[in-house]
Amino acid sequence: MTERRSRAMSEMELLDCTLRDGAYAVDFEFDENFVAELLAGLNETPVSRVEIGHGIGLEAERTGIKAGNIDHFAWCDLARSTLPAKPWGMFAQPEFTRPATIKQMCDRGMSFIRVGVEPDRVQEHLPYLRQVADVCGEVHLNLMKSSATPVDRLLGMLDGIGPEIAGVYVVDSYGAMTPETVERYVRAVADRYPVVGFHGHDNLGLATINTVTAFRAGATLLDGTLNGIGRGSGNAATESLAALANVMGKDRFAYRELAELAELCRVNMQVIGQGRTMQVLGAVIGIHSGFFRLVEELAVKYRTDPVRLMETAVRVAEESPRAADFHAAAARIADGERPHHFQLVN
Repeated sequence: MTERRSRAMSEMELLDCTLRDGAYAVDFEFDENFVAELLAGLNETPVSRVEIGHGIGLEAERTGIKAGNIDHFAWCDLARSTLPAKPWGMFAQPEFTRPATIKQMCDRGMSFIRVGVEPDRVQEHLPYLRQVADVCGEVHLNLMKSSATPVDRLLGMLDGIGPEIAGVYVVDSYGAMTPETVERYVRAVADRYPVVGFHGHDNLGLATINTVTAFRAGATLLDGTLNGIGRGSGNAATESLAALANVMGKDRFAYRELAELAELCRVNMQVIGQGRTMQVLGAVIGIHSGFFRLVEELAVKYRTDPVRLMETAVRVAEESPRAADFHAAAARIADGERPHHFQLVN
């Protein structure tokens, strides 16, 4: 463990995903002049890499999801003109992102792609991951909703993930993991794969300490967003992680410059406020924020409490709850099932 920590200190990378995860917070609407200014600013910092594009993923609009006002070709043009010194990439999901489109992006200068897959679906998407690895030189696997799957089962679900995958990310999609949980998951994945990352959300106010814990447990790729602007309650703030790196050793990431860019984001990103209640409930019960609206609609329709509906959906689901599980939960409640008290997801 001491050798791993020493190696991580020299290899630690900060990935800023303000212009990807932060897209949720502005309903996928960015001012292009602001984007160009921010990317140019990031290019001048030691931040290791930058992620851009639609928050849900490249070509998300193919499923009927709202398209961003900047299409993926325009994102490429912006990145190519403002990030000459910085690797940049996008997010993908097998359900809608075509390998051929990823190849187009790489031909236009994209350096890496991160593929989001829930652990219990990794095996069915192995062929997709291999196709993507054939067209993109650097592919990372983001294990979405990692904490919904016990860590020993999660490791078993990664059989077949080989060296064609550049890194494996533990992802706290619910913003529910504690430092102890993060350490357990990251350490287990780091014992199996040489490059591990961590992406956390801040539902319970733990994103920053969780990210630092992940680093100490063996993760070298650490995600952040400027001013913490991201989906729901946001992410660990990039400038805070850079400042902590300074406190822990030296100013590797120019935290003062990043703090200024965070202020630029605070002033220019018109963040859409979201209810705090559901963020906290979702973290504790284990529900992704993408289902909050469905939960609220079903709770009204079936005249039940959102907490009871979410609790029931977690019991119905085999792994992390999906849309069908909420409808099944609503049907059970309508049939008179008694409520149960929920337990912490961890």
